[in-house]
Amino acid sequence: MAGLSEDHVPEVTVWELKHLIDNNQKPFLLDVREEWEYSTANLGGYLIPLKQIADRMDEIEKHQEDSLIVVHCRSGGRSAQVVRFLNAAGYTNAKNLRGGTLAWSKEIDPSLPTY
Repeated sequence: MAGLSEDHVPEVTVWELKHLIDNNQKPFLLDVREEWEYSTANLGGYLIPLKQIADRMDEIEKHQEDSLIVVHCRSGGRSAQVVRFLNAAGYTNAKNLRGGTLAWSKEIDPSLPTY
């Protein structure tokens, strides 16, 4: 595809995610931050820290056929790594949440703590 680098990661915006949730089309939301981050602020996703992804693939596998897997972290860097990993493992429905919880707090829900 012209204009896409090899590092392109499929993404959804916080507004797209909110639209899905508001229309009861809830994707599997995978949070790849650390436990302390999750306890500080979370979007209600399923927590598997980045370092544990490879060892816990069976927990993601059952969601492989869901309509969408949205991976998120604080700002989008770690989750982009996980989306690349999942895509390489054959998960064609995994997308990165652009901007992570920081974008969610800034654009959707200012009551969500930032850190």
